[in-house]
Amino acid sequence: MQIIKTRHLLETIHYEPTFKPAAITLLIVSALIIVSFTGKPVIPKATGTKLNPRIQVAVLLDVSGSMEGLIEQAKAQLWNMVSTLGKARCEGEIAPKIEIALYEYGRSSNNVKEGYVKQINGFISDLDSLSQNLFSLKTNGGDEYCGQVIYSSLNELKWDAAAGQASYKVIFIAGNEDFLQGNLHYTKACSLAKQKGVIVNTIYCGDKMQGIRENWNLAGECGNGSYTHIDQNGKEDEIPTPYDSLIYSLNHKLNGTYISYGYGGAAYKAKQAEMDNANASMSKAAGIKRINAKSNGAVYNNAGWDLVDARGTGAVDLAKIDKKDLPDSLKNKTTAELEKIVDAKSKERSYIQKEIATLNIQRNTFIATAKAKNAGNKNNGATLETEVEKIIREQAKRYKMNIQ
Repeated sequence: MQIIKTRHLLETIHYEPTFKPAAITLLIVSALIIVSFTGKPVIPKATGTKLNPRIQVAVLLDVSGSMEGLIEQAKAQLWNMVSTLGKARCEGEIAPKIEIALYEYGRSSNNVKEGYVKQINGFISDLDSLSQNLFSLKTNGGDEYCGQVIYSSLNELKWDAAAGQASYKVIFIAGNEDFLQGNLHYTKACSLAKQKGVIVNTIYCGDKMQGIRENWNLAGECGNGSYTHIDQNGKEDEIPTPYDSLIYSLNHKLNGTYISYGYGGAAYKAKQAEMDNANASMSKAAGIKRINAKSNGAVYNNAGWDLVDARGTGAVDLAKIDKKDLPDSLKNKTTAELEKIVDAKSKERSYIQKEIATLNIQRNTFIATAKAKNAGNKNNGATLETEVEKIIREQAKRYKMNIQ
């Protein structure tokens, strides 16, 4: 139980921006004291063992007045990026840990001293919270300081410091207007990117040549990044398939395999359903892409609040959890009974996830066939989804990562 409390303590330190330095120091010391008494360290120490590689992605979005379409694409198309990253394997079958950070820039109400830049979340693997943060973004006119937001993300985020090319560390910055705005020149950000081994990719919202005239191609100097452009107002063609309702039905059953535990666990489970509804309300395709990402347990893992994932990763001991935080139907269960229930839910989830993955393959084949028949009428505009996937697939190879 002490380990669980310590984990939540450290998460609070990471996410709560109002903590004062002295308070943070005290909390960290307290956490370390708890660890020393349990004999089970929460924070892994440096050893000779090779650490698993990571994929760390920082998404920097322009939220100035003209970027409503960009924000809508980011909300709906996040899940395709997640699914693409979830297919990455290196050194055989090792799945890298995926962490995604989110920044906004160009909002006039943000702190002018910080270049109208704001960190929405640091590197997290909690995809429901990331999706919720994207849905909270609103456009508001302001100055877009690209050099500043790149530098801030490089300076503030906890980038993997491991030597060599074990981890793929990448920034995607999307927006429009002149790239050279602001007092902090992009070359300073480039120097820091190269120092940290982070690739910076720029995505201009508009005509390719206009993006070059506004200097968006220059950030390619940061760690061999790419420059591309998109139609921020472009929308994916909606093609109904015979598999849609089946996938949604399986998603409902999938949610039934999650068992909340710990402080705030019930709220996280509610957030799961909330973000299902939010994505589905945008379009059926957006909802299904989220469901597809949820079918990959290596990417969509909720060990922080779900007993099934937590037990699968060894994060909890069922004999030591505080049962008062469990759902009412489980509070009076013995440890042996709880183990049987969690094991059954784990098997059920695995089966459902495989079914969703199979149906999604069939759905994609159906859509590809339909698009081929209507090739003359299809929308050829590049979107955030198409360009980010293309870049990830190319760049991941540099880190000996194979995207299946």
